[in-house]
Amino acid sequence: MGNWWSDTKEPPPPLVLVPPLFDFPPLAARTRMLESSYNLLFGKLPLRCLFEDYFEESKHFSTRIMLKPIDDPHVDLIATVMGPLDQKPEERIVGNAQFRWQSDVDDPHTFMDLFVSNSDPTLLIRSCAYYPRMGFGAFGIFPVLLKKRVSSEDHGVMGLRYGSSNLSVGATVMPFSLGDEFPRSAWLVSKMGRLMAGVQYEPQFGSKDAARYKNLANWSCAIGYGLGSGSPLSPSFNFGLELAKNSQFIASFYQHVVVQRRVKNPLEEDEVVGITNYIDFGFELQTRVDDEKTSNSIHDSTFQVAASWQANKNFLLKGKVGPLSSSLALAFKSWWKPSFTFSISATRDRSKRETAFGFGIRVDSLREASYQRADPNFVMLTPNKEHLAEGIHWKIGKRPVLQSDVNSGNFDGIPRELRPLGKIL
Repeated sequence: MGNWWSDTKEPPPPLVLVPPLFDFPPLAARTRMLESSYNLLFGKLPLRCLFEDYFEESKHFSTRIMLKPIDDPHVDLIATVMGPLDQKPEERIVGNAQFRWQSDVDDPHTFMDLFVSNSDPTLLIRSCAYYPRMGFGAFGIFPVLLKKRVSSEDHGVMGLRYGSSNLSVGATVMPFSLGDEFPRSAWLVSKMGRLMAGVQYEPQFGSKDAARYKNLANWSCAIGYGLGSGSPLSPSFNFGLELAKNSQFIASFYQHVVVQRRVKNPLEEDEVVGITNYIDFGFELQTRVDDEKTSNSIHDSTFQVAASWQANKNFLLKGKVGPLSSSLALAFKSWWKPSFTFSISATRDRSKRETAFGFGIRVDSLREASYQRADPNFVMLTPNKEHLAEGIHWKIGKRPVLQSDVNSGNFDGIPRELRPLGKIL
């Protein structure tokens, strides 16, 4: 009888929406084993994505289709078409396609791809084999069809590398080179706690080996300080200083912030009390430090600042400011299968006092839409589009103090596309 009188529905618990990121992992991370770790660490990869993604070239368009067959997830295809909106005789539409085979669906470090294009190189083969247990890897880049082979790199590049959680070392050579350039490049990067230091050798000056090694213009060095796990589910912070080619000083800063705000959408259900947002901010300063007398122009010392805000799973707003121009980009994404993204960017050239627009369209089935508890102050729950936030009282200006697995570095229960890029440096 007592249960009959108290047989009333309990109010639904509050919900916190946690949208997936627009583009994670970045496409550049799929081929990072073909590059020097020096060129990707120190916050360089996220800064590159922040400063370049969705900022289309003025008066140009770009279309990218990224597809993966359902029957065989080990292969995928990326086709790109880009060109001017008002085509001129000296400009043409560039089209290329890349077919990729990956050994392990969850491990992008062992693969082979074929790249075809209507511009040089017409056919390019790239391959990489990496063994995580031993930490050793080998890779190669070979232009098969090329209209004209000018430099030694046009005959192919091969490399060896070793990587662990605290060390990355490697070198590249040109096996079919006609000259005596050996090695083509070499790098060494080490991590000690939150500090990271690295050096890279790229011979461009000097006629003999001894002269090239002693010439400081062939060396670059960098030091960085970083926080975060490498997963977008937790905030991260990177600060780096670099002396490139003994002639250019570069200071950079990048921060990824995970915040939650109240939902003020009348279309949402009453139990939806909050939504997770992703905010990225980056700054880069470049200035010359050599003794060469150059013209006192703005190119001798330049900077750029950029920021992005993902308000929900559908909208992304980005902006960047430099000494010569400013750009603003807006992207809309629909999470169908495959997903569809439309972007428009506006660039203001202050020297010409002109504003030009660029457009982009992307179709993607490589990266799945994943929803997960993003704020480390919240407990990790079962992946779903909307997560029950039981026991959480939403208060303005006050955040709950609950520890999650993300903060402790446990990513086993997280979808693979939201995990850190790997346990190698």
